[in-house]
Amino acid sequence: MKKTLRNATVALCAAALATASLSSCSSDNKTTEKATTETEAIATVDSAAMLTDSARMGKPEGVMVDGVAMTPDKNIIQNAVQASSVSTLVRAISAADLGGTLSGPGPFTVFAPTNSAFIQLPKGAMAGLMKPESKEKLKGVLTYHVIAGRLVASDLKDGQELTTVNGEKVKISVKGGKIMVNNATIQIPDVISSNGVTHVVDQVLLPPAPNI
Repeated sequence: MKKTLRNATVALCAAALATASLSSCSSDNKTTEKATTETEAIATVDSAAMLTDSARMGKPEGVMVDGVAMTPDKNIIQNAVQASSVSTLVRAISAADLGGTLSGPGPFTVFAPTNSAFIQLPKGAMAGLMKPESKEKLKGVLTYHVIAGRLVASDLKDGQELTTVNGEKVKISVKGGKIMVNNATIQIPDVISSNGVTHVVDQVLLPPAPNI
C-alpha cells in the first residue's frame, strides 16, 4: 500500500513538473513572438524614415526652382504654385480638378512639364484641353505624368517602365547622366514635397492616342 502511494505521488510530481515546463515554454514563445513583431515594426518605421531622409539629404533648405525654394514641409501643389515656370501646369491641374488629389497624402511622383513644354504642343491643343468639355481628356493627359509612390532620381533606372495613374506606362532612359521619361528630359530632379517628389521635365508626356 505504501509503495502504491509513493508511486502515485512520484507520478503526480512528474506531471506537475511537465505542466510547469510546458507553461514556461509557451510563455517564452509568446514573449519571443512579441519581441519579433515589435522588432519588425520598428524596422518598417526606420525604413520609411530612411527613405524620407535620403530624399532630403543635402538639401534641407529645399530645391531652388525659378529662384524660389521648394521646401519639403509643403505639399506638391503648394510648392508648384510658387514656381513661375510651371504655371501652365498649375492652371491645368486646377481645370482638371486634380489639385485636391495632389495636395493629399500620396505619396506621388510628378513629372512636371514647364510652360515652354506646353508651347511645343500642336497649335491650339492646350486651349482645347482647357475647355470644360475636355476636362476628362485633360485629366487623362495630366495623370499620365503622375506615378503612385515616391521615386527620387536615384530610383529611376535605364529601361525601367513605370505605370502611371492614367494606367498607361512611361519608359525611363538614362544616358550620359541625363534621365529621360519617354522623350522628355528631367531638367530639375528631386523637388521634394511633404507628399511626394516632383521632377521638372522639358516636354509634355502624351499617353497613347491622346487625340489632342
